[in-house]
Amino acid sequence: MPTVQFFTKTLTGRGFTQTRTRSKPMSSVQSWRERLYIIIFQTDTQAGRRFDTALLLVILASLAVVMLDSIDGIHRQHAGLLAGIEWAFTLVFAIEYGLRLYCSPRPLRYAFSFFGLIDLLAILPGILALLYPDAQYLLIIRVMRMLRVFRVLKLSPYLRQANFLLTALRGSRQKIIVFFACISTMVIVFGTLMYVIEGPSHGFTSIPTGIYWAVVTLTTVGFGDITPKTPLGQAVATLVMITGYSIIAVPTGIFTAELASAMREETLQHACPVCHKANHEPQAAFCSRCGNPLFTRETPPQA
Repeated sequence: MPTVQFFTKTLTGRGFTQTRTRSKPMSSVQSWRERLYIIIFQTDTQAGRRFDTALLLVILASLAVVMLDSIDGIHRQHAGLLAGIEWAFTLVFAIEYGLRLYCSPRPLRYAFSFFGLIDLLAILPGILALLYPDAQYLLIIRVMRMLRVFRVLKLSPYLRQANFLLTALRGSRQKIIVFFACISTMVIVFGTLMYVIEGPSHGFTSIPTGIYWAVVTLTTVGFGDITPKTPLGQAVATLVMITGYSIIAVPTGIFTAELASAMREETLQHACPVCHKANHEPQAAFCSRCGNPLFTRETPPQA
């Protein structure tokens, strides 16, 4: 039976501390849970990497089955086989989710975490498909479980760079909200104006239809299903298209400025002793402008 060691300390008469080691048998249930936790949640061991790699392959196979099932010809010929395979995948994911809850030290914390919710969403569509057959296509959400590839491949630098994007989005949130509020006001005004100018006889049957046309035109998509016929309506359409081109760069500029600000916060704040440049790359040892060392090397005193 596996054992764990713990230490007890006793005080001797002369003030020294004597350490004694004792062993206490570990229960087989606790040992099994800890072994499962290392395999399922950690990728530092060979077994953990094999488990995550196998899980990614199962996820890819499940996604392939869902995509194939959406093709009418394949669905008519192999509907029963694909349904059986999908139920097998759902059972595998359900067992995996149950094992994660079982071996997790904090099951509720895992259940409400990002990956915990994604794991749950990978199972629910298969269960809902019993009541609503079209719900099986929601199984495509399992593609989000492929995010675990970052854990397997140890791509932590990529996740760190993704934090810059999240920081920039949070910083530009208020500006983007104001921008979208202005755009919403513009499409409502243009849509109502086109409804008044063109009218139902030219396809603008209501104000919401006019707003739909304004959104399509302002975003420079231009489906062409509704087009102005009168000279005044065409003049307004020209103004809307020019306005759309002029505001395309606004949200891009807002986000780019916030992204540059977020990346600037990660720079090394240390003035170069030669050219006095203040900002440098993180963990830089030499100045990117003049090439001189940023820090002076201390020489040990000679005896």
